[in-house]
Amino acid sequence: MKYVLILYYSRNGSTLEMAKQIARGVELTGDIEARLRTVPSVSPTTEATEAAIPESGAIYCSSNDLKDCAGLILGSPTRFGNMAAPMKYFLDGTSSHWMNGDLIGKPAAVFTSTSTLHGGQESTLLSMMLPLMHQGMLITGIPYSESSLHSTQTGGTPYGASHLAVGEKPSVLSEDEIKLCHALGKRVADIAKKLSV
Repeated sequence: MKYVLILYYSRNGSTLEMAKQIARGVELTGDIEARLRTVPSVSPTTEATEAAIPESGAIYCSSNDLKDCAGLILGSPTRFGNMAAPMKYFLDGTSSHWMNGDLIGKPAAVFTSTSTLHGGQESTLLSMMLPLMHQGMLITGIPYSESSLHSTQTGGTPYGASHLAVGEKPSVLSEDEIKLCHALGKRVADIAKKLSV
């Protein structure tokens, strides 16, 4: 079965919650699977510190997960207006996919979470688009026909889904954020199905 790869890094759970909602959006289209994968943390030391299999959550993304996807939705928390180091480290290791053209012509989208409203959501989304464009992917965002883009008081941009992670339960998404996550997943899945015909 064809699948959309939802590849994310999450340290405190907010980006993971978004990934789950995006997966629901993908599977709303039917006939296409949502495949959740993550990346290992990086260490300031030069030796490996992560187990080969994570203790909980999604398993680590393999080369074949990436190569064989029909579409890719990439998510990371914001780190100083940019993607987190583990995601950047993973993407830096995808040159074989670039050389083989494995991702050319496939749809892609991005999502992020921040702990402040103006903490770099849009710059992080844009920074995650750059390696995807170098891979030849077709970047899709969220069109303004999605009414939640007009009503959201927290996260959500035309560049991709976003979440404002604040309050007593920072990983709880607002109703608008959930709708926009669903919309992003559904959009990429719909495009992937059309391009795969």
